[in-house]
Amino acid sequence: MLSKELFTLLDGTADAAFTVDEQGLICSWNRSAERVVGYPAATVLGKPCADLLQGAGSLGNLVCTHGCSVLECAAAGHEIPNYDLEVKGRGGRRLWVNISILVVQDNPTKRRLVVHLARDITQRKQSERLTRQVVDVARQLVTLPAAPVSNAPALALTDQEKRVLRLLSEGKTAAEVARVLRITPRTLRNHVHHVHQKLGTHNRLEAVIHATRRGVL
Repeated sequence: MLSKELFTLLDGTADAAFTVDEQGLICSWNRSAERVVGYPAATVLGKPCADLLQGAGSLGNLVCTHGCSVLECAAAGHEIPNYDLEVKGRGGRRLWVNISILVVQDNPTKRRLVVHLARDITQRKQSERLTRQVVDVARQLVTLPAAPVSNAPALALTDQEKRVLRLLSEGKTAAEVARVLRITPRTLRNHVHHVHQKLGTHNRLEAVIHATRRGVL
């Protein structure tokens, strides 16, 4: 595919999309990238992707570097799975995007271009962080000394219901729990419903606290 044809195609996509060459220099930057990240195309073309985005991983580790692992994998022809990246936007704001990679070769020049397709997942990450904070508070509440209480009798949880509750107590989202347990979202909802019925709870925080106090987790 010709570079010009590729850039025209990417400019019409709803996802933020940009391409870099084998040296990590930005060759194209579509309108969605301008909207999501904030930089106009005219100010980023020809600049190193690593210097512009300063991308970091979920653990705070620097991912975007000169000669990064993505470019190395692309050069070696390895499959590159999608990944979450916290990048620097215009004005210094930080936002989260999920990156998918496509490697395309410009037939006339034999130049390899690495296409980055990016979706804004900042809201999802904020929700996950809030969930983890809620779970942390629940754990702290459970460890606080309290007057002895007699819990009402409750039906025993199944092993699968315990797995679901344990994963939720670790701060995982419903989608992550379903993926780990290899069940459908509908099946997960059924498990959660049964947990609430058995424990007499109404939300995740209550379920985690009650299950911990009963020695289930």
